[in-house]
Amino acid sequence: MNVSVVETLSEVAVEQWDRLAGANPFMRHGFLYALEVTDCLGPQGWYPYYILIRRNERLVAALAVYARDNSYGEFVFDWSWADAYERAGGRYYPKLVTAVPFSPVVGPRLLIDESAADPQTLAQHLIAAAIEICEQNELSSWHCLFPEESELDYFDAAGLARRLGCQYQWFNDDYQSFDDFLSQLSSKKRKEIRRERRKVNEQGVAIEALTADDIKPHHWEVFYRYYCATFHRKWGEPRFTLEFFKTLNDHLPGSAVLILASHDEEYVAGAFALRDESTLYGRHWGCSSYFDNLHFELCYYQTIDFCITHGLKRLDAGVQGEHKLARGFVPVKTWSAHWIRDERFRQAIDSFVLQEQRSMQSYIESLDGHTAFKRGQG
Repeated sequence: MNVSVVETLSEVAVEQWDRLAGANPFMRHGFLYALEVTDCLGPQGWYPYYILIRRNERLVAALAVYARDNSYGEFVFDWSWADAYERAGGRYYPKLVTAVPFSPVVGPRLLIDESAADPQTLAQHLIAAAIEICEQNELSSWHCLFPEESELDYFDAAGLARRLGCQYQWFNDDYQSFDDFLSQLSSKKRKEIRRERRKVNEQGVAIEALTADDIKPHHWEVFYRYYCATFHRKWGEPRFTLEFFKTLNDHLPGSAVLILASHDEEYVAGAFALRDESTLYGRHWGCSSYFDNLHFELCYYQTIDFCITHGLKRLDAGVQGEHKLARGFVPVKTWSAHWIRDERFRQAIDSFVLQEQRSMQSYIESLDGHTAFKRGQG
């Protein structure tokens, strides 16, 4: 068994990485490498390292980690941890993070060959390698964000603190049409959604969903203007570059979905998503003009319709937004795992996440009674 660390995915064969990563588009070689070569990472404080385990030159396990000098674009918020750490005289940054940059998407993090006879051993080596990077470079901590639930036992065994979060997702119960989906909602919610969609139509807005090669450079240029405007208005600097979007289909063929709205034959808004075999991942949206309910139409109703039409089982529309409950989404647990180098601070974090977990669990349970579905459904 050979354990190594490289700083670029150009040193890893595409087919070897993707064999471990599976279908999730955000963990595939093309997406992560596109971030590297289109200048998305360094300006935002993401510095990649890839832990690789090979047997007889065959890649059997891998883990992407990023050295970070801030916490922007992570979506598991640790600003208060950083503040407490530094008020106590420590240095929280740089830290180490395992995550998909700028994308709060649940997916595999410990990439392990499904045919391996000893997945637990491989997971232990990956985790130990990440911790060793922290120890050798005196990094304060390692944070693994949005792993799959099946990976949590590996982190528990290594003594990492487990943190609970919540997202809102939509699930396709073999619906035959959007109206079929609406028929499962309460009368009040069904009428409200129809009213919102009718309002968009009455404003003379036309909508088209483009995929893969149908998305031309000028479509990306239009969307990118809206995307940048949204970031400048809310969060500061945009995370992705225009080159990232324009070359995405080269790096990740067939995965991009772009939903554009036009008015008087001019584009006025757009929503960007990625898809795999079973899931549509709604990511970003932006607009040049205000139209009533257009955000809901592009980001929720059009994406739900896309899932139904293409037989996708799930819509992951990102973090936050209790308003999604009224539109057919349900609460879903998410997790993160955290290793803290300082033992005293580690104990404080362990205590905090246990208390937070109880509170979050109660919150999620309370949401179950507020979904849009008829009583007993959803």
